Amino acid sequence: MVFVLFAAGHTLGFLKFKAPTPEGRAVREAMSNVHFLFGKSVRSFADFYVGFGLYVTAYLLFSAFLSWHLGNLAASDPQAIGALGWVFFVVQVASLALSLIYFAAPPALMSAVVAACLGWAAWLTMARV
Repeated sequence: MVFVLFAAGHTLGFLKFKAPTPEGRAVREAMSNVHFLFGKSVRSFADFYVGFGLYVTAYLLFSAFLSWHLGNLAASDPQAIGALGWVFFVVQVASLALSLIYFAAPPALMSAVVAACLGWAAWLTMARV
């Protein structure tokens, strides 16, 4: 459920974000107004911004499903998880580090909560093996 909340917050955050300064608004406007040929399509940097943002949303929703599925699997066969729980945790710790470096407190906080949940689940699964 935390991943789903993270996905919703991420999507609303990046789609509704308004730059607080005139310079920031000028950059966003330039991203939308400058078009170029990319393959056989005409795109703008704003298209890439939205595309990458939605790409992250898709992966957060996939992570929500994966964590739910792994939790069910761990309940019935903890050995089947192997190192995957810890790898999932390490990826989320990397997400936390990137959020702290490049983003703001809300995504860092969500990354920390998800990392804590994944670490706890991996530890509990390891203890059951």
